[in-house]
Amino acid sequence: MVSSEYERRIAARFATFDQDGNGYIDREDFNVAAKALLTEFGTAARSDKGQALYLGAEAFWQGMAGIADRDGDQRITREEFVGGAVKRLRDNPEGFAEIARPFLHAALAVADPDGDGAATVEDIARVLVILGVPQDVAQTAATALDADGDGRIGESEIVTAFARYFTVPE
Repeated sequence: MVSSEYERRIAARFATFDQDGNGYIDREDFNVAAKALLTEFGTAARSDKGQALYLGAEAFWQGMAGIADRDGDQRITREEFVGGAVKRLRDNPEGFAEIARPFLHAALAVADPDGDGAATVEDIARVLVILGVPQDVAQTAATALDADGDGRIGESEIVTAFARYFTVPE
């Protein structure tokens, strides 16, 4: 696949992070995502799970800003996203996974009501929709994550899939 096609696909994923649609990614986008997840799953912001989600969102933002915010204005434009974060991590999905892991771990905990370390396919689809994935795509993606067909999805599957989605051409 040519680089321009890869960049086009990744640029389309920019909207997933740009929660408020203002044309750039900033700390507030990560807070909006965290708040929306807490609301969707009826989890209090001041609970342990809520605080972990906000801390994970901040860690994710700091990681993204550290590799993509070229001009230091605390905002990541679409161009910075494609040219910074994605190109630096294109061949290193594990690096992207480590940046995202605290947020994904906390989001899974919010979607995992019994605390066994896995969430249902339906709950993962709900998380994806909250993060800006269209409903039909979210359901298909969540179903695909359930490789063993037991109806449950754990952290390793989520982190790996998330990293691949943003760093590896499909």
